[in-house]
Amino acid sequence: MGGRSIAQHSDRKVLVFSPGKRNRMEIAVNKEGFLCYRIMGDGEAVIGWSGLGLVTKTSDGGNVRILSVEKPRLHHEKFFWPLGESDSVDNTYNETLVRCSDFGLEVRVYDGSAAFRYVLPDSGMDSVVIRRELTGFNMPGGYTIYQYSQESVFRPVRIDSLRAPCDLPATLTDGHRWISIGEASNDDYTKAGLAADRRGPATGRKDPGGLRVIFPWDSLVSLAPGGRTPWRTVSMAGSASGLAGSSQLFLKLAPPPAHSDLSVIRPGKLIRAGLTTQDGLDCIDFAARYHFQYILFDAGWYGAEFRSSSDPASVIPAIDMPAVIRHAKEKDIGVILYVNYVGLRRNLDMLLPLYKSWGVSGLKFGFVDGLTQAGIRWLVQAIRKVNDYGFVLDIHDNYKPTGLSRTYPFLLSQEGIRGDENSPDAFHTTVLPFTRFLAGAADFTFCYPNSKNKFTKNLRVSKAQQLALTVVYFSPLQSIFWYGKPNDYTDEGEIEFFKYVPTVWDQTVHLAGEIGKYVSVARRKGDSWFIGSAAGPAGWEGSLALDFLKPGRMYEATIYEDDGNEGLKKRIITLKRGDHLVLHLRPAGGQAIILR
Repeated sequence: MGGRSIAQHSDRKVLVFSPGKRNRMEIAVNKEGFLCYRIMGDGEAVIGWSGLGLVTKTSDGGNVRILSVEKPRLHHEKFFWPLGESDSVDNTYNETLVRCSDFGLEVRVYDGSAAFRYVLPDSGMDSVVIRRELTGFNMPGGYTIYQYSQESVFRPVRIDSLRAPCDLPATLTDGHRWISIGEASNDDYTKAGLAADRRGPATGRKDPGGLRVIFPWDSLVSLAPGGRTPWRTVSMAGSASGLAGSSQLFLKLAPPPAHSDLSVIRPGKLIRAGLTTQDGLDCIDFAARYHFQYILFDAGWYGAEFRSSSDPASVIPAIDMPAVIRHAKEKDIGVILYVNYVGLRRNLDMLLPLYKSWGVSGLKFGFVDGLTQAGIRWLVQAIRKVNDYGFVLDIHDNYKPTGLSRTYPFLLSQEGIRGDENSPDAFHTTVLPFTRFLAGAADFTFCYPNSKNKFTKNLRVSKAQQLALTVVYFSPLQSIFWYGKPNDYTDEGEIEFFKYVPTVWDQTVHLAGEIGKYVSVARRKGDSWFIGSAAGPAGWEGSLALDFLKPGRMYEATIYEDDGNEGLKKRIITLKRGDHLVLHLRPAGGQAIILR
């Protein structure tokens, strides 16, 4: 290759450059004998020298020697992805494999991101027991991390004051640079987290700005010889909105699907039905009227979900399941059934062919173990089985995505988020796009109010923000009406936006955003654009440039916004490329727009 090579190797250092040469990852053995790395972006250290390595039953991770560096290569592909935030994904990176005395390090460097994972030696042993990783992230300067765990609230805290572990993906900022640290392609490992690193075993010094990978849910991990750990990822940007450019990184790092016909997979919106036959029929009619694709029978349709005596092969007397599914098929609506982990573990292999014979369209898993290695191993093989049967899948509770929706594309969404069930405030709703959603889709379980119930326990943002968040938040399977009964939604003007908003997109443009303050996202489906804008606790006065619109074309913009009296108002204006859209959003307010 002409000019600077993709990777450079000497006795002291390996350098792997991004395709555009703006960032690089450097790898070396320090004087204490530990493998270390740093990440440089635009000539500055994004991650300072930090530890790498594995502590196993036979090694403390030290005395490392770099044996060889595989000839680097440029990988460039663009894969079709009709189930995402854009209909194609550009997967371009430089890659190399660094072989060390005890393990290999696979490295991929993208423009704006870097990823690495450990490759275990094929030693002929039954298994390799990993006690902990030496993987660290030393942050130059004073960084704040948005600390959270599972589905908790977010707490901005300086790293040098961090006391509690932080879940992945984790977002950090020093006010000038934004960084996301994540985990991709976890199909056989424990769910890792981050903790403050005040030991510095692999760098030879203590660093108050350091973080390290920890195993919060397992004391050790066991992998087969030749196995690979999940990818550890670092994405960087000059703004919070810029981080959104890495939101499909985990998909890029996951293996492609075995079967490439994605047209048979149906994304869409759902309404949750009450546990009677009539509730199911009413929801089906509502779904057909408002262009929804699914209804869901949630916990209780086969009895008390946590009781081992409840049988997910038997329906409670209040629901005539054959009649409901028959009516759903007449209306081209799918029926999704919830099954708790108690029933799944004992009955999955029996349930899948049974539900196929019933005409069920999808499953929702509840209260699975998405944290421990044993739980993740069970879950991934269950995802594979559901995928092979052609059921769409939604996983609820603590599980967070690591890109496996690319490998098993019927896995449309998962929770792993503090949604409307848990009463998130406007700070939380405007933090999520720059944190949890960088990992992938999330089912937010929207609780939109109606004539009978305002869901004041759940909702702490305006109606217009609820509309806007269905654009801002990405999920191929969106639960729109989580608690509301269909016959209580009597105002067509209040909910008509939900009739039109898609759940998968051809193109996405992140227009503006400050973490915890405001966010605006534009997404295109076909020739129509949808814009969602949401304000945090302080409101937002701003202006959006409409440079993403096609030149020479006029658009009719239908704008849904707060009326100042806990309701919605709608207006229609004409817009074109080059125009600026001025926003005056109240605290916890929002605006949703359809441009046709």
